[in-house]
Amino acid sequence: MKIGVDLGGTNIRAGLIHNQQVVEIKKINLKNKNNLESTLKQLTQLIASIYNPEVCGIGIGVPSVVDREQGIVFDVVNIPSWKEVHLKDILEKEFDVPVFINNDSNCFALGEKYFGAGKDYKNVVGITIGTGLGGGIIIDGALFNGVNCGAGEIGYLPFKDKDLEYYCSSNFFEKIHNTTAYETFLKAEENDPEALKLWEEFGHNMGFALKSVMYAYDPEVIVLGGSISAAYPYFKHKMYESLNTSYFPKSVKKLKICLSEIENASMLGAAALVIQQQETPVQ
Repeated sequence: MKIGVDLGGTNIRAGLIHNQQVVEIKKINLKNKNNLESTLKQLTQLIASIYNPEVCGIGIGVPSVVDREQGIVFDVVNIPSWKEVHLKDILEKEFDVPVFINNDSNCFALGEKYFGAGKDYKNVVGITIGTGLGGGIIIDGALFNGVNCGAGEIGYLPFKDKDLEYYCSSNFFEKIHNTTAYETFLKAEENDPEALKLWEEFGHNMGFALKSVMYAYDPEVIVLGGSISAAYPYFKHKMYESLNTSYFPKSVKKLKICLSEIENASMLGAAALVIQQQETPVQ
């Protein structure tokens, strides 16, 4: 059995996984985020609530830069007290099993590889579209992290006057158009012409993001997740229209783009950190 943890700035999810099946999931709202001791206690108590002697490892996905070898997380998004936390040492001392830590977007991609749309592919890119634009890369079946666990951070690639994340996340709606993705989605559901136009513009931008992914990694499949992916029908057409301006039209034709269909993909991917470590060394 393995435990996977999706640590976010608002809540924490922990799941007990056996034979790639979810046995139990628990979730808590993270409180007192300015207090490191308090947040660590909440995390350990949540893990302890599903822990049993058959657990052979714990995987954790965090929205931050990670020193994977030492298991140190830095400047975790929306948890002010987590500036430099030696999380691996803390949890291994508490539970006496191996602990593996990675970026949450990497965990999303790994979750899709082991449990979702990436199962039948060796080269997978997972992209989360929400508050930010995150990415995780699977190459020849293994998670590719880069030296600083920063591979796949496509959101920070330059685009127009800023970067891709500014134009391909909630920033596009909030900072440029003074609305929210959710409000625009609801209006699009009612065939509001202005809302539909915004989604077309968003899709045009996403097409450029996917072209960047294709040029850099040439994957078999790109899996889209995150809250904004729910609006896919409204930005899909313009996204493909933009993507089809690629220099490699045959590559676009072969590329499969699909939506995540599994719940808690990042949590499952965190558990898969343990699975993959047992199967083969992570790159």
